Amino acid sequence: MKQGRTIYFISIIGLAALIIMLNFFSPTEIGPFGVLLFFTTVYMVFVGIFTLLLQCFLRIAFKKRSLSGKDYLHAAVLAFGPIMLLMARSFGAITPWTIALIAIFLFLAEFLVKKRI
Repeated sequence: MKQGRTIYFISIIGLAALIIMLNFFSPTEIGPFGVLLFFTTVYMVFVGIFTLLLQCFLRIAFKKRSLSGKDYLHAAVLAFGPIMLLMARSFGAITPWTIALIAIFLFLAEFLVKKRI
């Protein structure tokens, strides 16, 4: 339970940093470090969202009260999907082929977490 609180706390801090960045800085003045910080904070927010969604799903479907370490890894892998879509969008390369490749990557990463760890 302590891991979940930490993830939610970091996610809320990331959301606050993201809101500050979007309101006070323009893309031209933020620089390379700001772009890295932007993608990192978006990832932190999505990890919190996917952890919450996974926790709700496991409570409803499997009557599971708490998440295991593997469940947190599944949420972290799933949270990387929107980041890859956002990066592809920033390059202007959103095609069905790109979406299919991202889905295959997420499937393989989830399979690795399921089998190896």
